[in-house]
Amino acid sequence: MKKLLLGDEAIALGALNAGLSGVYAYPGTPSTEITEFIQKDGGAAAAKVHSRWCTNEKTAMEAALGMSYAGKRALVCMKHVGMNVCADAFVNSAITGVNGGLVVVAADDPSMHSSQNEQDSRFYAGFAMTPLFEPSTQQEAYDMVQEAFDFSEKIKLPVVIRMVTRLAHSRAAVETEVERRDQNAVNLPEGRSWVLLPAIARRNYLTLIDKQKDILKYNESSSAIECQSGVRKSALGVIACGIAYNYVKESGVDVPILKINRYPISESAVKSLADRCSRIVVVEDGQPVVEQEIRGMLGAGYRIEGRLTGILPRTGELDPDNVAAALGAAGCQNLTSSELPVAPRPPQLCPGCGHRDVYAALNKVASEYPEARIFGDIGCYTLGALPPFSAIASCVDMGASITMAKGASDAGVYPAIAVIGDSTFTHSGMTGLLDAVNENADITVILSDNLTTAMTGGQDSAGTSKFEAICRGLGVSEEHVRVVVPLPANMDNITSVIREEIEYHGVSVIIPRRECMQTLKRHKK
Repeated sequence: MKKLLLGDEAIALGALNAGLSGVYAYPGTPSTEITEFIQKDGGAAAAKVHSRWCTNEKTAMEAALGMSYAGKRALVCMKHVGMNVCADAFVNSAITGVNGGLVVVAADDPSMHSSQNEQDSRFYAGFAMTPLFEPSTQQEAYDMVQEAFDFSEKIKLPVVIRMVTRLAHSRAAVETEVERRDQNAVNLPEGRSWVLLPAIARRNYLTLIDKQKDILKYNESSSAIECQSGVRKSALGVIACGIAYNYVKESGVDVPILKINRYPISESAVKSLADRCSRIVVVEDGQPVVEQEIRGMLGAGYRIEGRLTGILPRTGELDPDNVAAALGAAGCQNLTSSELPVAPRPPQLCPGCGHRDVYAALNKVASEYPEARIFGDIGCYTLGALPPFSAIASCVDMGASITMAKGASDAGVYPAIAVIGDSTFTHSGMTGLLDAVNENADITVILSDNLTTAMTGGQDSAGTSKFEAICRGLGVSEEHVRVVVPLPANMDNITSVIREEIEYHGVSVIIPRRECMQTLKRHKK
């Protein structure tokens, strides 16, 4: 049966058809649609496949590892920066090993369409010494996730699948099975290999190292050099990774091509290509992971080009044009930004958004304090950095607003104000607030609650209806946990509350609460 699917949807359907028992995730572009597809699937609901959103990526990874411990198949989904959050659990899952199949989908975002960096998740798989699959098409995404579950159970390790924005959010026809595999039965492991006491961890680590030869053997069986004309020798050879393989094929070059979609890469395949060619161009979307690695394989005397040498752009997404130019082929000429018929328009907060009223009030009060600094966080409200508000001084990572405000206050900045959203607060902000309470830091926290995880499309927020209790439980004085309704008609009240809490020299939390305009529209329908 053929279906028209996003790359994310192909991953989700492939996992369901592979006998999935649970998906664990925190919403983050470009990975969000994987979990949403499973949540909306009638068969998954009937089979009681777990699909609730997690508080953050670390809790997601740990819960999935628990399901794997019980012998069932689990999927973990996140964007690339989520790998930083779950790294402790992820790296150690390679030391414990897995029982039921465990697949970790890391969706990278070259060009930073909605991210703070361009980090490449292939580094994480190499660091943890786990296998990584990188599909180049939606069909491969569908097929590979099923292969990944099988291989995970065979090798007893988690398997990472690396997606990129362009593949995750584009559609193609995918040939799918009609029948779904039954879920695994509960099958608990014997022994103490999951208890990472040093003596056990050292033994497990040796086992992990020993498995590397089996992973390489498996990957070598899938590595083949293509050449349309069958020519054995060529001045130019190409190594194409993941989605970049499509761009190489579109260029029409008739040279030997080694397609890489499983890691660690096959050294014998790379050397076989080098024997045919005097020069290799490495085409990979993301950081120059393979380009750096094959320099070590082939030595300094071999000519290797790619992102590091400047033949391809060092940053951002690749596309058919810059790949064709690097390979000496004719590509289509895209319009430059100055030739586009429509002027670029920066993103803005939605009309009527409660965050607008929060920033209007904050700016009004902050203007009364010459040294005031407002530290921002990850969410829709990050747009408060742009005109017309130009309010926030920083936005670094999930939860950093509170701890940066505390650090600035420790350094003598007054007033130090943090702005954080409801979902980000439960994701990573609560621990920072506890630090601030433990030192009675002189900070004011604006916990802007729009009752949803708005930036990624309106998913459930883990702390909804619990924030006052959470803040009191962490030690914030009850009289300094204040709730306001962010509306223009309430501006006098909001500014008065902000001013009062700034003048209080301790930890205070102000909760402006009003539903996101987008979810409100959906609820009204």
